[in-house]
Amino acid sequence: MSMVEVIALVLAVAACALFILALRRWFLVRAGAIDVSWRVRSRVGGRGWVLGLARYSGDDLLWFRVFSFLPRSSRVVSRRVFEIVGRRAPDGSESWAIQPGAVILECRNDGTPVQLAMGEEALTGFLSWLEASPPGYTLPGYIAG
Repeated sequence: MSMVEVIALVLAVAACALFILALRRWFLVRAGAIDVSWRVRSRVGGRGWVLGLARYSGDDLLWFRVFSFLPRSSRVVSRRVFEIVGRRAPDGSESWAIQPGAVILECRNDGTPVQLAMGEEALTGFLSWLEASPPGYTLPGYIAG
């Protein structure tokens, strides 16, 4: 194989990968997904944020990494064990790691600390989803304001 053929093959594979990622995002957004970043590492200030999409499925919020080929969700949040502890604006380098205009939620998912970042519109829908639990069980506390 010549160098030109190798470069063409690499470019074709990269184009296919980008097409698959775009198609996956399109299907998720058509299914009602919203932009939600998840902080996977919180030890270093401002770092550890992963861009993602989330969609509601009954009592669960399914979170998908943007740059992943997996068809299933990477993380699941159940509103039965989810609690919002506080909210804040991004500080310093965090504003570069998450989508513009996002609000950061400090939460606990079944007792485990979690940080989520989403826009104001998505936050309104998220809070409504948390409040809209079916009759018969109570939710952990949340902070609306």
